[in-house]
Amino acid sequence: MTREIEFHNPPELMKPVGFAHAAETRGGRMLFLAGQVAKDRDGRVVGKGDLVAQFRQVCENLKTLVVGAGGQLTDVVKLTIYVLDAGEFKRQGKPIGVVYREYFGKHFPAMTLVGVRDLFDAAEGCLIEIDGFACLP
Repeated sequence: MTREIEFHNPPELMKPVGFAHAAETRGGRMLFLAGQVAKDRDGRVVGKGDLVAQFRQVCENLKTLVVGAGGQLTDVVKLTIYVLDAGEFKRQGKPIGVVYREYFGKHFPAMTLVGVRDLFDAAEGCLIEIDGFACLP
């Protein structure tokens, strides 16, 4: 069976901007991505105090996971973004969008943004964590 991903955006719901309302997968292998923070391979936080730089490192970490499993970022079907300051994430929307497109192009999976009080690695300077899953060929 071959892998197929179909995104659903029914006209009865608001038009999504930068995300899909739902993703349906058939076939393929599911890859579940643990929450990734802005740490490099040596465990150092990249971009302390800079949400955009941290978003870039998190995207790089997600790419490493997906490519390492034989896929590409366009195989991602769901992302959940956890941030300490949702307002700051929205204020940085344009530069974050530029970084997003560098990694994902015009691929917009189902996404959720959640403002949280704390992250496991917040004491080390992490401002953002992203988890999700991909459907690989």
